[in-house]
Amino acid sequence: MKTLLATLATALALALPASAAEPAAPAKTLRYAFLIAETGFDPVKLSDIYSRTITAHIFESLYTYDPLARPSRIVPLIAAGEPEVSPDFKTFRFKIRPGIYFADDPAFKGKRREVTAQDFVYSIKRYADPANNAQGWVAYEDAGIVGLAELRSQVIKSKKPFPYDTEVAGLKALDRYTLQVKTEEPRPRLVESIFAGNDLYGAMAREVVEFYGDRIAEHPVGTGPFMLTAWRRSSQMVLERNPAYRERLYEAQPAPDDAEGQAILAKFKGRRLPMVDRVVVDVIVERQPRWLAFLNNEHDFIERVPEEFITQAAPGGKLAPNLAKRGMQALFTLAPDVSLTCFNMEDPVVGGMTPDKIALRRALSLAYDVRREIVLARRGQAVPAQSPIKPHTTGFDPNYKSEMGDYDPARAKALLDMYGYVDKDGDGWRDMPDGSPLVLTRNTQSDSLSRSIDELWDKALRAIGIKLQLKIQQWPENLKAAQAGNYQMWPVGSTASQPDGLGIVQRYYGPASGTQNLPRFKFAPLDELYDRMQAMPDGPEREALFKEVKRIAAVYLPYKVHVHRIITDIEQPWMTGYRRPLFWLDFWQYVDIDPSKQPVR
Repeated sequence: MKTLLATLATALALALPASAAEPAAPAKTLRYAFLIAETGFDPVKLSDIYSRTITAHIFESLYTYDPLARPSRIVPLIAAGEPEVSPDFKTFRFKIRPGIYFADDPAFKGKRREVTAQDFVYSIKRYADPANNAQGWVAYEDAGIVGLAELRSQVIKSKKPFPYDTEVAGLKALDRYTLQVKTEEPRPRLVESIFAGNDLYGAMAREVVEFYGDRIAEHPVGTGPFMLTAWRRSSQMVLERNPAYRERLYEAQPAPDDAEGQAILAKFKGRRLPMVDRVVVDVIVERQPRWLAFLNNEHDFIERVPEEFITQAAPGGKLAPNLAKRGMQALFTLAPDVSLTCFNMEDPVVGGMTPDKIALRRALSLAYDVRREIVLARRGQAVPAQSPIKPHTTGFDPNYKSEMGDYDPARAKALLDMYGYVDKDGDGWRDMPDGSPLVLTRNTQSDSLSRSIDELWDKALRAIGIKLQLKIQQWPENLKAAQAGNYQMWPVGSTASQPDGLGIVQRYYGPASGTQNLPRFKFAPLDELYDRMQAMPDGPEREALFKEVKRIAAVYLPYKVHVHRIITDIEQPWMTGYRRPLFWLDFWQYVDIDPSKQPVR
C-alpha cells in the first residue's frame, strides 16, 4: 500500500507544472517611514517632498538621473535619446520611445494605453490651467513656452474653463511620438528644469484625470514601476509593482574612482527593475517611535536618522559598533538643501521694505545662533548656510561668507535701538516704533526637532527683548497658511530638484509669490537677475550673478538661512543598493531586499 501511494505521489508531482510543484519566491517588500504626512498625489497640486516621493515612483518624465553618477548625469527615460536642440536654445524636439504603457486602470476601459507626445502636451497644460492652482506653474512660466502663459492669462480674464484642445504655438505633438517645445527666450537648461523629474513632470493621461475628476489626487496613474494600491491618509501608503511595467534593466555610470558606486553597479547591472515587489510607507511624525520601529526591524531602512538619536546611531560620523555588528550600513550625505525661516513680507510687523522693517529682520537673524542649533538640536548633522544656494548646485561656493551666518546679539540690539524698537511702556519687552506691542508669532509643528529649534528662537529673542509666541499646527496646515500669506514666521526646508542653483532663487522671485516664493518677496532688481540667468549658459558671467543674488538675499532678508543638512541613512543588512538621491526622489526600483536574511515579523 505504501509503495502504491508513493508511486501515485510521484506521478502527481511529475504531472504538475514546475511552478505548482515548487514554492513561489517570497515577495520582496520594502518598508520605511516618512516623518511628515503626505498631502495627495496629483502632481500639479504638490510642493511637499513627501507626496512627491510617492508620485516619483508612479509617474515618469522624459528624462531622469543616473542613480549612481556623482556629479549628477541626466539620462533618457521615456525619451528615445537626447533632444534635438536649436543653436539658439529656443526649439526642442523630443522623441518618445514607442511601446511604453500606462498602468492598467478602469479609466482605460480594459484597453492598454500607450503614452504619446500628446500626453506631455496635456500634462504641461494642466500646470497652466488656473483652476488647478498648480504649485509648479512657475517652472513652466519660467520656461517661457511660446503662447502658454498668454492662454493662461486669457482663461483668467474670461473666467472660462481651460481650453485643453486649443493649440499652443510652442507646445505641439508633431506626431504620435514627437514632442516639440519652443521658448520665447533661450533656455539652455530646459531639460533639467521641466523634463527631468518623475515627481512633477511625468506624463498623465487625460482620460484618467477626467474619469476621476475631483478625486484625481487619490488615483495617480502613470507609466512608472509602482502603483498605489492602498492609502490611509497621514498614516500609510502601499504601492505594488506595476505588472504592466516594461522591461527595464539596471544601468548606471558611477565615476571610476567611486568605490561605493562601482560596487553597487557590479551587483545589480543588468537586473530587471524594479527589484522589489511592494513598498509600504508609514507616516510616523514622532521621531522616537520612528527610530524604535527601525531598531525593532519593522522597517528595512531609516531615511534621515533623527538628530536626537544620531549619537546612538553614528557617533563621530561612523556607524555605532552595536549597529555595525548587526550588519547595518550607514550612508552620510551633505544634502543639496537649505533650511530657512520665512518672514511674511506682507505682514505689518516683520514685512515690508522700509529701513526699519529691514533692520528688524536683520536683527532677528543676528540674534539667532545657528551653531547652537547645529550642536543642540541637530546633533552636529548640518553645516551653517551662508546663502540660500544649495550644495551640489551651480552658484554654490563653500568659501562664501555673509552676515546671514553671523551671530551677534549686540549688533542686533543696536539695530533695534537705532530704528525705535525699544521698551516704551516699561514692561521689559521691546515695542514697535509707534508704541504698539512687538510680539512675533512663529508657526511651527509639534515634533521634537521643531520644539528644540523653537526653544532656541525663544531664548534668542528673549535675550534681545522680543516676545515670541508659537502657533503649533500640522505641516500641511502651516503650508496652506503660508501659501495664503496668513503667517508671520515659518520654518521650511528646500531641497534642490535639479543641478541648477536657480531653483532656490525662485523662492525670491516676485511672480512666484504664494507658491515657491512663500515670503511674497517682490524686488524688481532680483526679478531681472532671475530672468537674465534663465537665458544664460553656465559660466563665469552667470556665477557672478549668483553672487549678486546672495548679496540681495542677505541685505533684505525675506528668509533667514539656517543650515545645509548632513543626512544619515541606515540600511538593514537585508537591504542593498541604496544611495541617497540628490536631485530626484525615486530610488525604490534601484534597491533590493533579501527575504532570507530578514527576521520573522
